Amino acid sequence: MMAIYGPLKLILDVAFFIMIVHIIMSWFINFQVLNLRQPIVAQIWTGLNRLLEPIYEPVRRVLPDTRPLDLAPLVVFIIIISLRDYILPGILF
Repeated sequence: MMAIYGPLKLILDVAFFIMIVHIIMSWFINFQVLNLRQPIVAQIWTGLNRLLEPIYEPVRRVLPDTRPLDLAPLVVFIIIISLRDYILPGILF
């Protein structure tokens, strides 16, 4: 069972930290601390969006439209935390 638990926990941990970086970077961009005209910032932002949009899109289809506020990252973040900390250990042990 540890052969399954280890890689799944690693994948969920990596997804957790990628989402943390994406959320913090979005705050910095919105508060104009970071500028998307800087090439490295634009490349990191584009890369993070390409990684996370396939995860956010199905959640956005289910959630109601709250146009100025995107709740999909919050929902996915809660799902990842629940899977990583509560559901996965409960299933495997």
